[in-house]
Amino acid sequence: MPELSPPSFQQKPQIARWWITATLMAVNIGLFVWQILEGMNISIPSIADAIRWGADYAPLTFLAEPQRLLSSMFFHFGLIHLMLNMWALYVFGSVAEQLFGHRYFLGLYVLAGLMGSLLSGYVSIQDSYQLLQQFDPAHLPRVSAGASGAVMGLGAALTVLSLLPSLPQQTLFLDRKALLMIMGINLAMGFMIAGINNAAHLGGIGMGAALALCWYLSQRLAIAKIGAALSLLLGAGICWAFYQYCLQLVQGIQPIWLQILQHMKIQLGL
Repeated sequence: MPELSPPSFQQKPQIARWWITATLMAVNIGLFVWQILEGMNISIPSIADAIRWGADYAPLTFLAEPQRLLSSMFFHFGLIHLMLNMWALYVFGSVAEQLFGHRYFLGLYVLAGLMGSLLSGYVSIQDSYQLLQQFDPAHLPRVSAGASGAVMGLGAALTVLSLLPSLPQQTLFLDRKALLMIMGINLAMGFMIAGINNAAHLGGIGMGAALALCWYLSQRLAIAKIGAALSLLLGAGICWAFYQYCLQLVQGIQPIWLQILQHMKIQLGL
């Protein structure tokens, strides 16, 4: 996911205040190093390796292994993909964690990533319905992974806050123009460049923006703790409801997905 220069802030973030961001970065980097030591190609991982390490493949995810909705957030297609996402996570996460607090930040990150995975899966489901009418390789499900959905959710959350009047306790200034430019360019490139999973970006953005708005309102209404808890529960409920809706849609394409899975396992030796 391409990134520009980070937004300007009045105060330099201190790592003690964004240790969850640092931990997420360490986990992603540590997993990538482990994968390399296990023989994965550092530049262009194979599809088989991606599947083995938890990438999201809609037929496998919705028919057998829903945990891939989460695990796919921690797999990256090569060193460049990892570096871009980790840089973006640092830029957005180190600030978002200070503004939202550790717990809400983590919940927002996970829920934005899950919604990105779910929307990506929904697009694969719709493409597969097209296969029932006419076979076209462009509509075959694709393997996807990366932290970009969650990261774009953080970017969207910061952008929403930058558009609203600052809270009395807010100590960090958000550069509205920089955030809007970064988010706009990333979205535009997602539509223009083949291979970028823009559905995951859009899902993360939607969830991140919604949770940021809910958090802001709870701060304004002086119900910070209960408001934050209810906001995260609402986000989790939306993800669960969307997952159940996708499962219902999958019933109509289950036979063709089972054939695709059988062929994939034979082809990749899984």
